[in-house]
Amino acid sequence: MAHPSISAPPPDTTSHPRRGRIRREVRSIWQEAPLWVHVAIVAAGALLAVAAVFISANWPYRHRKIAPMLEDVLASQVTFTGYHRTYFPHPGFVATGITMRRKSAPDLPPLGHVDTMVVAGTWSDLLMLRQRVELVDITGLHIVVPPIGSEANHRDFPPGSGSDFDGPDTMIARFMVHKSLLEIQRKEGKPLSFPIKQLEIRNLHRGEALTYAVEMQNALPNGHILAHGSMGPIHGKNFLSTPVSGNYAFTQVNLHDVGDISGTLDARGVFKGTLEAMEVEADTITQDFAVTNGRPTPVEGIMRATLYGEHGDLDIHSIDLKIRETNIHAVGSIKGDPKLTNFDITLEHGRAEDVMQPFVHDEVPIAGSVWLKGHAYVGPPGDGFIERLRMTGTLNVPAEKVTDKQAEKNLSAFSERAKGDKKPNTGVDSNNKSTDATKDVLSSLEGSTKLENGVVSTSRLTFKVPGAQATMAGTFKFHGEVAHLTGNLRMDTDISHTATGLKSFLLKPLAPFFKKKNAGAVVPIAVTGTPGHYQVTQDITHNK
Repeated sequence: MAHPSISAPPPDTTSHPRRGRIRREVRSIWQEAPLWVHVAIVAAGALLAVAAVFISANWPYRHRKIAPMLEDVLASQVTFTGYHRTYFPHPGFVATGITMRRKSAPDLPPLGHVDTMVVAGTWSDLLMLRQRVELVDITGLHIVVPPIGSEANHRDFPPGSGSDFDGPDTMIARFMVHKSLLEIQRKEGKPLSFPIKQLEIRNLHRGEALTYAVEMQNALPNGHILAHGSMGPIHGKNFLSTPVSGNYAFTQVNLHDVGDISGTLDARGVFKGTLEAMEVEADTITQDFAVTNGRPTPVEGIMRATLYGEHGDLDIHSIDLKIRETNIHAVGSIKGDPKLTNFDITLEHGRAEDVMQPFVHDEVPIAGSVWLKGHAYVGPPGDGFIERLRMTGTLNVPAEKVTDKQAEKNLSAFSERAKGDKKPNTGVDSNNKSTDATKDVLSSLEGSTKLENGVVSTSRLTFKVPGAQATMAGTFKFHGEVAHLTGNLRMDTDISHTATGLKSFLLKPLAPFFKKKNAGAVVPIAVTGTPGHYQVTQDITHNK
């Protein structure tokens, strides 16, 4: 049986009538267009083809061009785990997993690593053959510096390595670094880590000055850094002579990181000069400064100094501190490796209670004017601040007052007896006010002292009250606040006046043994004890 033939349906000429009409109209226009239109269109196409070939031949973002350029700029061997070019909206590239090794020490651990680098230019710069990049954006930069002074550091940053870089030939309009870390290893202890939240550099180009802004954390002591300013032109052959200037804020600084001191410091200032020597000015305030277990005390300061960039040494021309109402002036330096601190200190007409408060946990024992002149030395990090601090100087408190009421009463009563008054002079004056002579007696303190290893020692400390004078020698230990002083007490009267009642009667026969020619008694005494238990005893058996 024959099967009927099946023929294909005729083409549907009505399925795209609009498209067909447009094609017929374009064909008609092209055929009817003047010759010069044909020529112009062909010429434009040829120019586009030439431009494409030209751009392809001069495309600056190929891996084979970028890799050696980065190696030249960073003076390092550079490898990538990922790299691809971008074209729209901006020409450029994205690189990932960048590892940098110093050419001078390829066998050492990597100098650093970059998670992502994005480079973007502009089409106008590309077409005009301008050597200019609009943006270099780096995320996750991690730089590792070997211990300063180590052989690895010497190989990683050999002498003269600063000449490797004096700015790129290609202008970088903006250079950005985010979420990065600078890590400086140490021979002992944990590395110093400087997290960099953001660094922005503008106008990075050989032979020109750049501007910068940075936000980061300091390692030791921990604190927040904000800085902005200008730098350059970079002097590759003599990098330390590169000009630099700017403003900075160093805030939320934890002073406890540097020893047995506490408080949160805020500092703001300016700097100007070269990387070799910068003149620095700073204003500081610490609302809660204290030493060991001392009472938190407000301290303000103004500093003028020169910072030397090669080693980080500091010449301090002046520091003017204000502790409550007392001003202290100092000059000195922080130098060496490790850093050693030396200060010459001058205090004139200050208040003893202000100076002592940061060192004393309980109530300050004395109040009154104080003069101090001395030298302070702070040793390298290691032990506590008090153990590292050494001081020598002279102290003069010409009119001090004991702050404890009971101690003041006892001291006043003793003063009256030492002058020969068996009973205190009480009564009223013409204004009907008390004239109790046992109140508010003034004493004085004068001598030379030395602080070393947390112990204050003195070979001669003179304490005076009306009617008596004590010359003491001995020590005071900051840890435990233990006092041990011995010396002689000289009085205007005899020994029996230092006591009352039966004790005075019993001491009468001994008075001739302590009597000095043309003077009252000279009695050996000792001051010993701890806070709350200090005592002054008549140490008759004591031998000087």
